[in-house]
Amino acid sequence: MTSLLRVSNLRVAFGKLPVQKEIVHGVSFDIPAGQTLAIVGESGSGKSVTALSVNRLVDYGGGRITSGEILYTRADGSVLDLVTAPETALEKIRGAEISMIFQEPMTSLNPVLTIGTQVEEAFRLHRGLTGAQARKAAKDALDRVRISDAERRLSYCPHQFSGGMLQRVMIAMALACNPRLLIADEPTTALDVTVQAQIMALLAELKRETGMGMIFITHDLGLVAGIADQVLVMQGGEAVEQGPLDAVLDKPQHPYTRHLLSAVPHFTSGRSVRTDHDRSASAVKPVPALNVQDLVVRFPMRGGFLKPSPGAVHAVDGVDFDLMPGETLAVVGESGCGKSTTARAILGLVQPTRGTLAVHGKAGTAGHVVQMVFQNPYASLNPRLSIESILAEPVTAAGHRVDAAVRQRMVLLLDRVGLPQDSLKRYPHEFSGGQRQRLCIARALMLNPSVVVLDEAVSALDVSVQAKVLELLIDLQREFSLSYLFVSHDMAVVERIAHRVAVLYAGQVVEIGRAADVLGTPRHSYTRRLIDAVPHIDRRRLDYALDTRQVPSLVRPRGFEPSPAAWVSHGPDHLSRTEA
Repeated sequence: MTSLLRVSNLRVAFGKLPVQKEIVHGVSFDIPAGQTLAIVGESGSGKSVTALSVNRLVDYGGGRITSGEILYTRADGSVLDLVTAPETALEKIRGAEISMIFQEPMTSLNPVLTIGTQVEEAFRLHRGLTGAQARKAAKDALDRVRISDAERRLSYCPHQFSGGMLQRVMIAMALACNPRLLIADEPTTALDVTVQAQIMALLAELKRETGMGMIFITHDLGLVAGIADQVLVMQGGEAVEQGPLDAVLDKPQHPYTRHLLSAVPHFTSGRSVRTDHDRSASAVKPVPALNVQDLVVRFPMRGGFLKPSPGAVHAVDGVDFDLMPGETLAVVGESGCGKSTTARAILGLVQPTRGTLAVHGKAGTAGHVVQMVFQNPYASLNPRLSIESILAEPVTAAGHRVDAAVRQRMVLLLDRVGLPQDSLKRYPHEFSGGQRQRLCIARALMLNPSVVVLDEAVSALDVSVQAKVLELLIDLQREFSLSYLFVSHDMAVVERIAHRVAVLYAGQVVEIGRAADVLGTPRHSYTRRLIDAVPHIDRRRLDYALDTRQVPSLVRPRGFEPSPAAWVSHGPDHLSRTEA
């Protein structure tokens, strides 16, 4: 089989001589045309640096290739060593023949340019399209990755998209020119399972049609099982194990590979849910820790010159639920379905159009009673402040003085999240991603809240770190009688932490009930699609098929009000919305 890319003894170092530090130590691999190599490993293992080295993007981040070969076979059969290739040759290849999907879309997209301008750029540069042709190609690219109202959203800026939708934009840009080699660095981390399945179907379709090769970097071994032909496991900058998919997953030889496999949360269709909180077991129903009734969030659309507004985006449309003391309610659904908007509305970060919120029976959601842990632990902490100042922020914001009792609580919480007391004098850059998320959790608990909203709080973490943070959250919940609203797209994580599950689709709750019921016997067709799309390590080389169903638009004309919801009961505490 013809080799598309052959990497031999790759070594990459950062810094200036003579004190440069080698990050990648002699990695070698071979990718035939039409094959997928999955590179797995935790943060700091060198997998992203290896990927950036393939098209020499590592040169722009302070690194350089110190030795080795990267031989790329072009369409005409000529072989080019990318290590020694001039920049002019690389510019013609990047984006056109070798594309890359980066992990963090917020830092990959220009915040002051519209999405349409940025997607069109790929078609202008590499395919020579201009004007209406480039615009139509950009619209088709967004349709391809299942972004609804693609024509309208071309005029949006990145801040108007959710994290998952931004990742889809990045994928659309990378696939614009049908590359011969695609480097995908955690391309589906921010995506829910249904959209993830569609992206995998797109990649599989390109492989079949064009013989595209792929380097797929991920920590999700379920995805690896579904798409990879070869697996390369990295630790500390070295390839500790590599070989065919089945051999690595079924008979791992290296202890680190076995560690990764054991740390992966496996989805078991509701058989592994928590049983330490059952609201139906109590004879006297307690007052909900959080009550949400008819929550509606709409974003008015601007009209054109002398034209009225065409309507509004119905981001959240009539959401109701109770969250009991000591309970975890998981909110799941596609990116853009309203999960994060619901969470932000509860915190007051987004102004609801209507609806009532009550904490322990009292109207409103006071900041000291409800706190939030955000998805990105790197962006959530001010890099200029010490940890002591960061933990003091919620206290001073609530109008309290930072006294001896407050400092004592800082020390207590640092101990509870597994960090030493001397962390108070350190700064965020001195901590790993998992440690930073622990600091975010400690900050959220400074005012002794009763409700904590966790918005994708573990999705950016490595699987082993993720498992430890989930255990920490469960321990803290029991110790402080916390109620969690857990927003997530990862069904295996949801199964591990949730007592109840609410499924959102197009801004509305379509199914809600005990986690064992919703995950084990889903009743709504959308919930079943979610469950069916969950990747699993035992599902090998899946034949992903594109879903051509139209993504529903959330844009509604002025004055539109949805019909009242009709519900079907499937036993105690399990409801699903009737379907047309």
